[in-house]
Amino acid sequence: MPSAPKLGGGEVTLDDVAFGAKFNGPLVHETVRAELNALRQGTASTKTRGEVRGGGAKPWRQKGTGRARAGSSRSPVWKGGGTVFGPSPRHYTFKVNRKARRAALRSALSVHADRGSLAVFDATSFDAPATKRAAQLLTDWGQALPALVLLDADEATAGLSFRNLERVIVMPVGDAGTADLIGAASVLMSEPALEQITARAAGVATTEEAA
Repeated sequence: MPSAPKLGGGEVTLDDVAFGAKFNGPLVHETVRAELNALRQGTASTKTRGEVRGGGAKPWRQKGTGRARAGSSRSPVWKGGGTVFGPSPRHYTFKVNRKARRAALRSALSVHADRGSLAVFDATSFDAPATKRAAQLLTDWGQALPALVLLDADEATAGLSFRNLERVIVMPVGDAGTADLIGAASVLMSEPALEQITARAAGVATTEEAA
């Protein structure tokens, strides 16, 4: 049964389904690519020669001028002309099945559990923002950065304590994906956050997924 240290003393037993899975590289790659693609705006846009304003009149007659023939000043070879094969607004998202996303999440969590880069802490002990205390907590833990801190929605005070630390990313556990976990060298989470992400990875349907 996998386990993780609880900073400040003690140990937490982790769910074997969520934190004891075999790493599936291709599935993790597909899920990470889908999550990063979903963040792309896809708003890059250029105009073709048919969309650029002007160029309706033939610049000069076809023959007799000694110059190359030209039918429009909006040709792609002219300055101010249209763009050939330029980008146009699009979306980059593609679907990854729910079961596949959960399996990828289990893989990412299991990697951290296996190499000891996952820990739990008591977020309720931060009754007021204390950046120095948060920094000392990470220093005492001794894991590599960047660190990902996952918190419950009601643990804003702890979030304020960690958010100004260099190379430390704080986010609600509900927003954390496989890409966030794989991109972090270490993961620190509160006990409520651990329960939530365990439920997600183990396949317990959330209210959002059931909708």
